[in-house]
Amino acid sequence: MIRDGFDVINLSVGEPDIATPAAAVKEAIAAINEGFTKYTEAAGIEPLRKMVADRARTVLGLHYHPSQVVVSNGGKHSLFNIFMTLLDPGDEVIIPAPYWVSYPEQVKLAGGLPVIYDAREEDNFGIDEARLRSLLTSRTKAILVNSPSNPTGAVYSRQHLATVARIAQEHDLYVISDEIYDGLNFSRDGHVSIAQYDQDAFERTIIVNGWSKTYGMTGWRLGYTLSSPALANAMKEFQGHVTSNVCSIAQRAAIGALSAAVDADAKSRFIRRRDFMLNGLRNIKGVRCGTPDGAFYVFPNLQGWINARYGNEVIDSVEVACEILLRDFHVSIVPGRGFGAPNNARLSYAIAEDRLHEAIRRIQAFVDKLTFS
Repeated sequence: MIRDGFDVINLSVGEPDIATPAAAVKEAIAAINEGFTKYTEAAGIEPLRKMVADRARTVLGLHYHPSQVVVSNGGKHSLFNIFMTLLDPGDEVIIPAPYWVSYPEQVKLAGGLPVIYDAREEDNFGIDEARLRSLLTSRTKAILVNSPSNPTGAVYSRQHLATVARIAQEHDLYVISDEIYDGLNFSRDGHVSIAQYDQDAFERTIIVNGWSKTYGMTGWRLGYTLSSPALANAMKEFQGHVTSNVCSIAQRAAIGALSAAVDADAKSRFIRRRDFMLNGLRNIKGVRCGTPDGAFYVFPNLQGWINARYGNEVIDSVEVACEILLRDFHVSIVPGRGFGAPNNARLSYAIAEDRLHEAIRRIQAFVDKLTFS
């Protein structure tokens, strides 16, 4: 539609409007000029892995050796390395829903079975210990946590993380902790990793992170894992047979990014946009939305629109509402079914504020045309 000249406001994007740091660009250009274009170690060049380990120590107070770092082609690749390394056929991974769309699919690709924990909106998508324990079986291999979350923007409390850590210890489970949005955590405590809970949690947790969100480097395809020495070596061996190393130029860009100061205004900019979007959505009939403490998404419940009429059309699902919004009002949002939440939709506020204002106006115009029973 954009190519055809339609003025579409795209709230479906999963990437921040943060420019690649100038230091990363400079380092990448230097790498090209120096002819740094050959194979590297499969797990990443030593200076980069050392800087990743240094960041973990500075930001989280966790001590990893560079050999415990595996640099891969984005956080998605890191997750695939984990599942392919950990899972035998039939092994189960507990995944809280709403979830990022690739989690269950990657588990299945690795021969595992995703077991979905349905988090509740009224609990701000947190963890209830009894309900989580009810999903455990003899085949449970790991529990996955994602905080801040895509798609909800929810942040797990220390109490929720402690619950997962205790259960993992009692049942000898791995914990896969996707922390790709750690730099966009707006909660009072700031970012907390489950690996900080105690030494046992540190040893059984596999942290996934990267440069896509905090540094605005989605297209560079840069991610990494932090894990035990044995698991890091296994993932390195697996990656060596699948992709070998990450692009040498991108690795140098990653070094530049880690050496630069993070965009100091990004958090305040995203918080301002989030608050505007929440205020706008909460004034629209049929919309219910909690306050996310991280990432750059809101995840409203749109069940109030179901069974309303738009002209001769019946809104019998969130997908239908999203289709009409795109077709007639030129606003693109993501239906929640793919995230395991069919009554919700994901809206990104990683766009300019004037476009957010116009998006809210158009969504209101759509609802104004609905007839509610």
